Amino acid sequence: MADTPETNRSRDLYREARRWIPGGTQLLSKRPEMFAPERWPAYYTDAHGCEVVDLDGRKYLDFTHNGVGSCLLGYAHPRVTAAVVDRIQRGSMCSLNNPEEVTLARKLIELHPWAEQARFARCGGESLAIAVRIARAATGRDVIAFCGYHGWSDWYLAANRSANQALDGHLLPGLSPAGVPRGLQGTALPFGYNRLEELAAIIRDQGRNLAAVVMEPTRHTPPLPEFLPGVRQLCDDCGAKLVFDEVTTGLRFRQGGKHLDYGVIPDMAVFAKALGNGHPIGAVIGRASTMEAAQNTFISSTYWTEGVGPTAALATLEVCGEIDVAGHVRSIGEQFRDQWQTLAKKHELSVTLGGYPALTTLAFGHEDAAALMTLFTVRMLDHGFLAGSGFYPTLAHQPEHIDKFMSAAEHVCMELVDAVQQGDVRTRLGSPVKHGGFARLT
Repeated sequence: MADTPETNRSRDLYREARRWIPGGTQLLSKRPEMFAPERWPAYYTDAHGCEVVDLDGRKYLDFTHNGVGSCLLGYAHPRVTAAVVDRIQRGSMCSLNNPEEVTLARKLIELHPWAEQARFARCGGESLAIAVRIARAATGRDVIAFCGYHGWSDWYLAANRSANQALDGHLLPGLSPAGVPRGLQGTALPFGYNRLEELAAIIRDQGRNLAAVVMEPTRHTPPLPEFLPGVRQLCDDCGAKLVFDEVTTGLRFRQGGKHLDYGVIPDMAVFAKALGNGHPIGAVIGRASTMEAAQNTFISSTYWTEGVGPTAALATLEVCGEIDVAGHVRSIGEQFRDQWQTLAKKHELSVTLGGYPALTTLAFGHEDAAALMTLFTVRMLDHGFLAGSGFYPTLAHQPEHIDKFMSAAEHVCMELVDAVQQGDVRTRLGSPVKHGGFARLT
C-alpha cells in the first residue's frame, strides 16, 4: 500500500517517539514492529467498545489483544467510566485513604474464601514483585521457582543470570539480563508447565532455600489432573509458598480466579489487567499467615493509594457479577475459531489456532510465517481491522463483528494463498517483517 495522508500522522509521531523514548513505547507488546513495521497505526484518539480511531480518524475493529488483555468489558465501558469520573470529580488522591480499597479487599476475599487479606498496586508486574517479597519475608528464604511469564522485574529476569536461555520458553528467547545484579544468579529457577518432575528436581536441590513457586494455574494448556495438586503438595512438603499468577486469567474464565475451577488453593494469588478494565490496579490476596509478613518488610508506594484503580475494579466486578462475561468471551472466541477453521479449510491455508477460546493464538504454517502474518495484518488494516497473531475477545465483541472480520479475512486469505503459491510474500509486503521478540530499536 502506498503512503497516503491517512497513515502519516501515526507514523510520523512514532518516528519522533523513537527519538525521545528508548524503545519507542512503554510496553514491548504495543510496538508497531510487533505487528507490521511502518504500517501499524501506533496511536489512537478514541477507543470505545471494540472500535478504535487512529490519529487520522481511521476506524478499526480491534481483533488483537484489546489492551493486552486489560479491557475485558471493552474499551471505555460506560459503567466503569461513570464510576471513575465520579471518583475523579470528588478527588482521586488525598492525604487520607480512599475507602474503595477496603471495599475491594472485602469483595476479592468474598470471591476467594480461602484468602483473608489483600494488598494493592497498580499493575501486574508490581503486584508479582510484592508477592515475591512477601513470600521471601514469610519464609526467610531467597530462591523462587517459576514457570510462565511474570513481568520484567529483577527477581524474574535473574533466571537468565544463571543461563541465558532460562527464559526462552517462558518470556523471550536469548533475552539479556543486562541491568540485573549478578548477585541474583541462582535465585530464580524455571520449570515447565505440566512437568511436575522438573519442579521436584528443583526442590530436591533447593528445598531448604525455596521461598515460593510462582506460576499461572493455566495459560494456553489445561493442567494434567495430577499437576496442580502435585505442585501444592511439593510446596507443603518443603515449606515454600505457592503463588498463582492470575494477571491474565483472572475474570476472563470466570468471576474470580481460574484456580477456583481446579480446587487447588495457593498461599497468594495475583490479579491485574482485566480487574480495572483499562484502569491501573493490581491486587495480591492471600492467607493471613503469609500476608502478615508484609508488615515485616517495606512495601509502600504513593500511587498505590489513589482512588481510580479500586473504583474501576469495583465497577468491573459489579458488571461481571451481573453478566456472564466469561461465558460471552468464550462464545465469541469459539465462533472466531470455528469460522477461521472453516475459512482455512476452504482455501487450503495452513492455520493453527491455539490456547483457549478466550485467549486465542493464531499462526500460519509456512516457512516464512512471520512475513505471511505481517502481510495478513497489513491487508486487514486496509479493511478496517486490527489483526495479528492472537485475539482476546471482550464483552463488546458481538457475532456480527465476527462475521465482518471473516468477510474481510476471506478476501485477504485468497491473496495469502496466491502469495504462497507464487512465492512472493515479501515482495507483496514491500515493508519490513514483524519482530518475533525483543530487539533493540535504532
